[in-house]
Amino acid sequence: MAKSSADDVELRRACETAIEGTKQEIVMSIRVAKSRGIWGKSGKLGRGHMAKPRVLAISTKTKGQRTKAFLRVLKYSTGGVLEPAKLYELKHLSKVEVVTNDLSGCTFMLGFDNLRSQSVAPPQWTMRNVDDRNRLLLCILNICKDMLGRLPKVVGIDVVEMALWAKENTPAITKQQGIFHDGPVMAAVAEDDEKVTVERELVSQAEEEDMEALLGTYVMGIGEAEAFSERLKRELQALEAANVHAILENEPLINEVLQGLESATNCVEDMDEWLGIFNVKLRHMREDIESIETRNNKLEMQSVNNKSLIEELDKLLERQRIPSEYAACLAGGSFDEARMIQNIEACEWLANALRSLEVPKLDRCYANMRSVREKRAELDKLRNNFVKRASEFLRNYFASLVDFMISDKSYFSQRGQLKRPDHADLRYKCRTYARLLQHLKSLDKNCLGPLRKAYCSSLNLLLRREAREFANELRASTKASRNPTVWLDGSTGSNPSASSADTSTVSEAYAKMLTIFIPLLVDESSFFAHFMCFEVPALVPPGGLANGNKTVPNDDDNDDDLGIMDIDDNDKAGNKSADLQELNESLHDLLDGIQEDFYAVVDWAYKIDPLRCISMHGITERYISGQKADAAGFVRILLDDLENRISTQFSRFVDEACHQIERNERNVRQVGVLSYIPRFATLATRMEQYIQGQSRNLVDQAYTKFVTVMFVTLDKIAQADPRYADILLLENYAAFQNSLYDLANVVPTLAKFYHQASESYEQACTRFISTIIYYQFERLFQFARRIEDLMYTITPEEIPFQLGLSKMDLRKVVKSSLSGVDKSISAMYKRLQKNLTSEELLPSLWDKCKKEFLDKYDSFAQLVAKIYPNESIPAVSEMRDLLASM
Repeated sequence: MAKSSADDVELRRACETAIEGTKQEIVMSIRVAKSRGIWGKSGKLGRGHMAKPRVLAISTKTKGQRTKAFLRVLKYSTGGVLEPAKLYELKHLSKVEVVTNDLSGCTFMLGFDNLRSQSVAPPQWTMRNVDDRNRLLLCILNICKDMLGRLPKVVGIDVVEMALWAKENTPAITKQQGIFHDGPVMAAVAEDDEKVTVERELVSQAEEEDMEALLGTYVMGIGEAEAFSERLKRELQALEAANVHAILENEPLINEVLQGLESATNCVEDMDEWLGIFNVKLRHMREDIESIETRNNKLEMQSVNNKSLIEELDKLLERQRIPSEYAACLAGGSFDEARMIQNIEACEWLANALRSLEVPKLDRCYANMRSVREKRAELDKLRNNFVKRASEFLRNYFASLVDFMISDKSYFSQRGQLKRPDHADLRYKCRTYARLLQHLKSLDKNCLGPLRKAYCSSLNLLLRREAREFANELRASTKASRNPTVWLDGSTGSNPSASSADTSTVSEAYAKMLTIFIPLLVDESSFFAHFMCFEVPALVPPGGLANGNKTVPNDDDNDDDLGIMDIDDNDKAGNKSADLQELNESLHDLLDGIQEDFYAVVDWAYKIDPLRCISMHGITERYISGQKADAAGFVRILLDDLENRISTQFSRFVDEACHQIERNERNVRQVGVLSYIPRFATLATRMEQYIQGQSRNLVDQAYTKFVTVMFVTLDKIAQADPRYADILLLENYAAFQNSLYDLANVVPTLAKFYHQASESYEQACTRFISTIIYYQFERLFQFARRIEDLMYTITPEEIPFQLGLSKMDLRKVVKSSLSGVDKSISAMYKRLQKNLTSEELLPSLWDKCKKEFLDKYDSFAQLVAKIYPNESIPAVSEMRDLLASM
């Protein structure tokens, strides 16, 4: 036989742990399966009636002389630990029923008479086997008999069979020691304890002897069990029939019972009717209660919603409330410097209030509420009024500041005193309202346009007045004598280099004008860009110089740093290009007209010394290279215009000089070196002295134009008298080279024209020397030329037989040309000396002439040796010795 869970020591300990603290002792514990069923009906399991593991434990509790017995139901928690689930008192146990449809007989139900609802199906308890069932039920029945003195109703199980089973399984059953006389029930778990006596079983000893005597009357074998069963059934039927017959004999009693049953039935029907009425009323009451609960829930939810709504409305009203101090400031407050903090705070509040009524800050469902729209309209009206008042105040304020400065002559340069413009006080006063402008921009961007125009218009008057007064005093205080503007005119007899004076003060005056005003204009542009809230990069990069190469002392360092924060940091990238365009337009309004005073200084410097345009051009180029910031665009435009103006004036000077050169063409026959050749060398030397920085291109262009016109004019003058053309050309080209030799070594442009003059000089020398040689020895070299021409068509042996080329003709030509050759060479030298006006050219030209003559004579001698081999002429060496001796 397998070991029963009733003998499980661990299970008993787990149960004792579960009920610890109740002062109860476990008598017996056993594992069961719980399910649901109905009295007297099939115990089929359906959905929701699945068997669940449980533990049934019988416990006792002693209180004085009384002992109570309990039936405990324990269940397993999620961690597998037993915990109490139900508690029944055994004194209320009224019925023990074994489920008949369970063929194994292991399922039973326990009925208690104190349960509230007897209509609820009691739980069914299923054991693993019949032995476990009998152990539990036998323990329960013994406790009920000993402690309560009665047994519950037993259905579906034979008490005799249980007694027989108890007798047979006494060694295997856990000892139930039940001495209930004085103390509590003690449960033992050891199997080797003393045996249980039959006196504590269901059947007494006398009853057991009667049953044995009864069974002894039926002498049957083991195989006659069915016959014995049939016999018992017949006897039972006979006994029941006798009972029915006895009942029928008692008809009056039956009638009384029937009448009582009828009366009870009527009472039951009346009670059923009353219960139906009560059920309807209860149902109505239940419906009323449900409706009341529903209404209460709705009212409660409405109360919560109303409370939340009131809170939201309070927040919204608080958001819409305009503080009195801000309302007074925005509606009609003063804009004095002492009140600016209050104005700024009011602007910040107004901007936040307007943003709080927009959709990102405000829930979309509130945006179209009437109160929100009205409040937004009220705030818009307040904003427009404030912006209008602030704009009007600032326009008048800018105008009053400038008018005050213009009316005070001490702000400007005066006679005998140049004064640097100082706008520190002006910027300090304007900076007081910088934050206000920032907030005006955040409230209404369109209001800045008129303010910017008003500021530009007012400050433009001040800047133009300062520039005009400074330029006038600068010209009046600069002492410089005028240099001649006619440099290359041949009609003037004086040399410009002799009367030229030092005009460096003119360039210094122009540089001073730029040094003072260009940084000022850049600073004003930068201050204006920041002050008027343009979203553009910095005008002067950190560490950059406003004037290019040298640092200018400036009393307004860091004036452009307004010390204010940007209010709107978003969407800057998209607005920079548009702001830059607007800024350039505003800067044009701010600084327009000031260029006229710079033009006046340039024109004044040109009249004193046109060549000073070169140095002024270099100074301007240096300032242009120093202006890199985007927002200083108008200053760069001003410098570009100045550069163009200087270039135009210098071009005018170059054109006039070129006209002076061209006027030489209309003069009478020119002899010797033309006057503009040496004068150009003087002019070029002076121009090189004035070059500064990037003005090299300007000077090189002037050189190109000058020299081109000089060479063209020289060719035209030479063509006017072809007899002396080569002499004029070679003398002037030689003079050009001699005068520009030093400059050509350092100036690439002049070096190019130097080489061009050198080539033209060589060509003119060759033509002139050939003319001199042919003039004295024309027949000799003409004879040689005829021979050379015939050699292309006939053989050398046939040439002596040609007409005019015979040996006799050769002798005549040699005799006429070479007799008295020393006299002819002397005549050639005299002719060369007579035509030249430059004595310094004579030695070199005579050397060229002798060399050319020897080359030609050498060629002639070779032709004679080839064509006329038997004829003799003076040798080349004799001729060379003759020329060397002269």
